[in-house]
Amino acid sequence: MIREAKTENGWVRGIEGADPRITAFKGIPFAAPPVGENRWRAPQPCQDWEGVRDAFRFGPIAVQDTPGLGDDIYCREWHVDPDIAMGEDCLYLNVFTGAKNPRERQPVLVWIFGGALQWGYPAEMEFDGERLARRGVVVVTLNYRLNVFGFLAHPKLTEQQPDAPTNFGSLDQQAGIRWVVRNIEAFGGDPKNITIAGQSAGGGSVLSQMACPGNNGLFQKAVVMSGMIRSPYNVDPIVFHQPLGDAEQNGKDFFAFLGVSTLEEARALDALYIRDKYAQYREKAPFMTTVIDHQFCVDEPLKLFLEGKCADVSVMAGNTRDEFPGFLPIDEGQSLEDAARSALGSYSEEFLKMPEAVQQDSDGCYGKVNGIECTIKGVYGRQKERGSAQNYYYYRFEPDIPGWDQPGCFHSVDLWFFFETLAKCWRPFTGKHYDLARQMCNYWANFIKNGDPNGVDADGTPMPEWLPYTAEQPAQIVFTTDGAVSVKGQESPYVRLMSEVILDRIEENF
Repeated sequence: MIREAKTENGWVRGIEGADPRITAFKGIPFAAPPVGENRWRAPQPCQDWEGVRDAFRFGPIAVQDTPGLGDDIYCREWHVDPDIAMGEDCLYLNVFTGAKNPRERQPVLVWIFGGALQWGYPAEMEFDGERLARRGVVVVTLNYRLNVFGFLAHPKLTEQQPDAPTNFGSLDQQAGIRWVVRNIEAFGGDPKNITIAGQSAGGGSVLSQMACPGNNGLFQKAVVMSGMIRSPYNVDPIVFHQPLGDAEQNGKDFFAFLGVSTLEEARALDALYIRDKYAQYREKAPFMTTVIDHQFCVDEPLKLFLEGKCADVSVMAGNTRDEFPGFLPIDEGQSLEDAARSALGSYSEEFLKMPEAVQQDSDGCYGKVNGIECTIKGVYGRQKERGSAQNYYYYRFEPDIPGWDQPGCFHSVDLWFFFETLAKCWRPFTGKHYDLARQMCNYWANFIKNGDPNGVDADGTPMPEWLPYTAEQPAQIVFTTDGAVSVKGQESPYVRLMSEVILDRIEENF
């Protein structure tokens, strides 16, 4: 087993996993601590160290609201430890490998966690990389700066560092990926077979990395889980990237809220004080997230993907059944017809002919739709039209999820399954859930290895066939309580219509 590895900055010593055939290297620094003058700067080179550095524990999580203090579903699910180490010195990554020597050149997964770019960390228990590593994948989970520390923009920053005025969290992700390219051979990984993957804001981050002109050739495949978030009915400002000017004004307003006027004053403030003031500030102001700064981010990544201006790689993407449901908004006293015209414009007449649109659901809402599903299928359908030679795989996750809270297939619950870490969860999962998780992890590992999720299950039998999705031949895998189901054939006219609405809005940057 590889228990020690030489990185560009020095030797690291890992620790055997729960499965001793796997070595976990935790808390490897990939950039200098972003503190003091490095606060709100692009990640700087890491300093070398002497001797062998123990890599036995995760590094501190990025500064954010203290986890585990609420009673929301995510505090129940995995944000359970309010005493977890936290600090600005957070640019560390983790490697899980089952390679016996550096010459094995196993395929590599680089994982980017989600959390609206405000919260989250790679030490979350569902992100344990051992099960994928057992399948011959080297797993890297990386940390990055969040919220005001990762995405502040300000005119003074633009003036002093025009090449990297904002998007520091995205630049951290990029620096982590580049570290992997330079160093992963020491852990038995193949620097020319890298898949970047993420969920929610992590999936959005994958899109951002795909759309960054400086990333061509860094990775060969991408997985975007629940990250193509759009609705045919309305605009959610959180999922759109702010223009630099608007983000700069937001930064100026925050500095005024802090009571400072210069970068020097702001950089001298205590990090937790800034965190707490930002928590108050964002109650009435936009979240600080990815900015169109024309350096790292040149336009809306989803628009660039639709136009074929992203990294030309094969993509796996999908959604859970119940996340972010969309409904036609109807004001009090407004007719269904008027509401459709207001929300859908020229598409309203066709919309009103659809049974799915005019029938109320159990909550009395019209036009229920999963916007993520429609977005993915619409974007995928356009790729072959523009002549792409890559494959695009779509999945939907819809098994029953047990628990006293009756959560449905909520946003993020599929993470337990793709990482096959159900045993860490409090929910009373049974054998059928473990069988599904094994299949899902198999599909994922196969895609990471060769860009094709198909293969055999643990007993040697072929898993249900998962074909690429195209407009002419729509195909998908549906993950159900009873396992994976291959679905082929004609797409629903309703989904096609909603996809067209979303595509039009993407093209209009709306």
